[in-house]
Amino acid sequence: MTSSARHDAPSVRWTRRVGVLLVAWVLAAAWGSVVQTQWNLRALVDVGVEIPAGDWLRVTAQDLVGFAPVYGFILAVGWLFALPVASGLARWWPAGRTVLLAAAAGVGMVAAVRTVDAVAPMPVFIDATRHLPGLLGMAAGAVLAGLLYARFTSR
Repeated sequence: MTSSARHDAPSVRWTRRVGVLLVAWVLAAAWGSVVQTQWNLRALVDVGVEIPAGDWLRVTAQDLVGFAPVYGFILAVGWLFALPVASGLARWWPAGRTVLLAAAAGVGMVAAVRTVDAVAPMPVFIDATRHLPGLLGMAAGAVLAGLLYARFTSR
């Protein structure tokens, strides 16, 4: 068996796709966590709270540890529905696979966040997503992750 034949085996492709998906998911969860942290800290500064640079970094790191896993779960649920749909559509439009996966990653994130907002007791679960700029800032990380996944899993 040649080296290229081994890399074309279904189990190798499947394992590679899952690995790339996990990396993309971690990237998107970290991006979203940092965006929401910076959004919230900026809102505090806007109302007159002074926040030293060291505190910005400390809070960002704490949110990467504490909030990113929660956001990552929300993101994963959205992707669980959106990415298979995009992959299915890509079978009929192979040239659009990258666009479909990137868009699905972003739309899946937005749908998941909005679903959580609909069932959460507070008006919104993630304050940064209350308005379009914050929502788009967080969705940008999901879209980039979708692009990364599409790029590194293309045939």
